[in-house]
Amino acid sequence: METIVRSKTQEVIISPDQPTRIIGERINPTGKPKLAESLAKNDMSRVISLATSQVESGAAILDVNVGAAGVNEVELLPLAVQAVGQVTDLPLCLDSANPAALRAALQVYEGKALINSVNGEERSLEQVLPLVKEFGAAVIGLAMDDNGIPSDPAARLAVAKKIVERAESYGIPREDVMIDCLALSVCADSTAAKVTLQAIQMVREELGVNMTLGASNISFGLPDREAINDIFLAMTIAAGVNAPIVNPKFAQKAVLISDVLLGRDEFAMNYMTYYRSQK
Repeated sequence: METIVRSKTQEVIISPDQPTRIIGERINPTGKPKLAESLAKNDMSRVISLATSQVESGAAILDVNVGAAGVNEVELLPLAVQAVGQVTDLPLCLDSANPAALRAALQVYEGKALINSVNGEERSLEQVLPLVKEFGAAVIGLAMDDNGIPSDPAARLAVAKKIVERAESYGIPREDVMIDCLALSVCADSTAAKVTLQAIQMVREELGVNMTLGASNISFGLPDREAINDIFLAMTIAAGVNAPIVNPKFAQKAVLISDVLLGRDEFAMNYMTYYRSQK
């Protein structure tokens, strides 16, 4: 099961048989007032800086999200995509809940993009999946629907199955659909991590698709978030996630060690290269 995304010059293969691929999460104004302020002024300098730093920290794909107050996403998302393309050839994940903004960004993107995201809501399926098919993109499917995020792992699997089957009905191959089983804060729900891990395992076993996850959500409201995130990230990779959406600066070491322990890094060469680079 290979999900392939491309820029104009680079290709990234996401597969259970490949090393874990990091999708860099930092180009997102949520919780970043300075980035939000610069985006409102159509200033791409911070976007470019975040793109460059994530490339240096080991990201394989960059998520690009410009959803901030006072921002016209239809105009700004394509500009951000072009700005990132000036400093890196990494494939991009186009992140917006606005189908018109996604279309505008897809029209300027050169390659096979990853769309973030579609979910099990009928409106989302009807608006996003035709774009995926039209532009030959890959897409992330969120395990939530009109009733919200299920608290039962079997229900999240059911939503994931619905998304995959609906995508296939549009002629989108299963390998072009990645599932995000969604992580919620354990500070608010002590079973949140357990449910997510169970859902990941069930999706891996029944659907066989590649999976992503915004893993850092798990630690909201708790101290020492980086330690919590690293341990949870390793657990999710063991369960089946192979392209997490994380901050590569903090997550790269945990990802590389997970790959070593899961037999995805022959002779630990990737880890040793990283280790020597930190000396």
